[in-house]
Order: sequence, then structure tokens, then C-alpha cells
Amino acid sequence: MSRPVNFRKPKTLLNTGLLVAGVLLAGCVSTNLPDGLKLDKEQGSAENISSLSDVVNSNPRDPNAYNVRGAAYGRAGKFSQALQDFNTAISLDSRFYQAYANRGLIFSRTGELAKAAKDYDRALAINANYSEAYVGRGDVYRRADRTRSAFADYGRAIQLGTTNPRAYHNRGLIYQRNRNHDEAIEDFSNAISLADKQPEPYNARGLSYLAGNSLDNALDDFNTALKLDPNYAEAWTNQALVYEQRGQKKRAFRSYSRAAVLKPKYQPAQEGKRRTRGS
Repeated sequence: MSRPVNFRKPKTLLNTGLLVAGVLLAGCVSTNLPDGLKLDKEQGSAENISSLSDVVNSNPRDPNAYNVRGAAYGRAGKFSQALQDFNTAISLDSRFYQAYANRGLIFSRTGELAKAAKDYDRALAINANYSEAYVGRGDVYRRADRTRSAFADYGRAIQLGTTNPRAYHNRGLIYQRNRNHDEAIEDFSNAISLADKQPEPYNARGLSYLAGNSLDNALDDFNTALKLDPNYAEAWTNQALVYEQRGQKKRAFRSYSRAAVLKPKYQPAQEGKRRTRGS
């Protein structure tokens, strides 16, 4: 069961103070985790799509063939073709809940959140225990600022035993935004166990460690995030925050500067540079 969370607007954090609060509010924690199509990137290749098209042509009445090819199109960013395949799969089997959820994901990725939520609702009406649909709908709710509904959906997916790291990661973001940092750290740790090659959960957990003034743990996490993605501007900024908290202004300035090169309009990096310039 998920722990209680206080749903409130984030306020200034103590100890680490305005610096960490400002970074949290700037939205430096991203959610670029696996998107739920359950296919490797290679399966979105032209060669693989051609092979899947052969399967579709050989089995034109098989809804699963269209669903699998639709997922591959989605991986390739060919959203219109993906939608066509999911539509066909659903027309062949109106209770194909996985196809509804996959179509919902495409709608979510194209910003059509109302359509996405409707498809996830349909999937769950058919199979109320389909954890992927809860994760996907939770993402839609979170993007629509329906935080309570998102939190409930992530919790339900976790209760059902999901192995999707987004459920833990994004619920952790909700905990974090509401200053429930112990719970956030636990969720980010679970996300890391499911997606240890993704830098985002390390960066997010580092912020919660930093909010609790656990500087060594925070720095370890930011460093790990940067090993996984050396171009992660937010992680460079957060690493700089640790150095700044430690009084290592020169090192902080270098990290802020690196972040500012990677993401020139990122305000926390620019403000950090100004604070530590000339140190």
C-alpha cells in the first residue's frame, strides 16, 4: 500500500532551502523512462516493420498482428500508422484491452490527453487488473495536473505488481513535490532497480537526498546520472548545488557552466553561475 501523501503546493524547503526548492519548482526532474510499448528500439526499425507487415499480410484477420506492428510504428515515431493499426486491431476484437492501452499511449504522446484517458478507461473496463493501463492513465492525469488521480493510479499499478519503472518514478515525483522525501527516495530506489540504466531516477533521488541535507548520497546519485548521460543539464546543475552547499564554489561554477552550455535557457543553471562566478 502507498503511504499517505500531503497534497499541497510545495513551499520553501528548510536546510537546503531556496536553492533546492527553486530547482524542484523549475521542473528539473524529467520522465524519459521506457514508454510502455514493451518493444526494444530495434523493433521500430524499417527492417522489423517490414517483417511485421509480412505477418499482417499473411494474417489479415489477426488483431494481435496489427497490435504488434502498431507498437513498432509507435517506437519508430510513426504515430499515424500506429493509430491505424491499433484501430484495426480494435475493430477486429473490441475487447482487445492491450490495443486500447497502446492507442492511449500514442494519444498521450501526441498530446491528445482526453482521447488517451478514454482509451485507458476502456482498457480498464475490460481488464481492471491491467497495470500498464493504470500507469499510462496516471501519466495522463499527472500531465493534466490531476495529481490525486495520478497518485491513485500509480499506487494501483504498484499494488498489482507492475514492473514498469514509471509507476514508481512518477509516484516518487509526486511524493517529492509534496516534500514526502523518505517515501520519494523509496520509490526512486524501486524505479532504479527496474531501470538501472536510466539517469532520471538517480537525478530525482539525488534531489530528495539533497532536500534532506544528505549531501554524499545526493552527489553519488547525480554523478551516476551523469555517467549514464553526460549531456544531462539538470544533473550538472544539481551536482553544482551540492558543491555550492559544501562551499566548493569553483567546482560549482564549472558544473553550472556545463549545464548552461547544454541548456542555455535553464534558469537554475544561469542563476547558479551568477552566484558562484568569480569564486
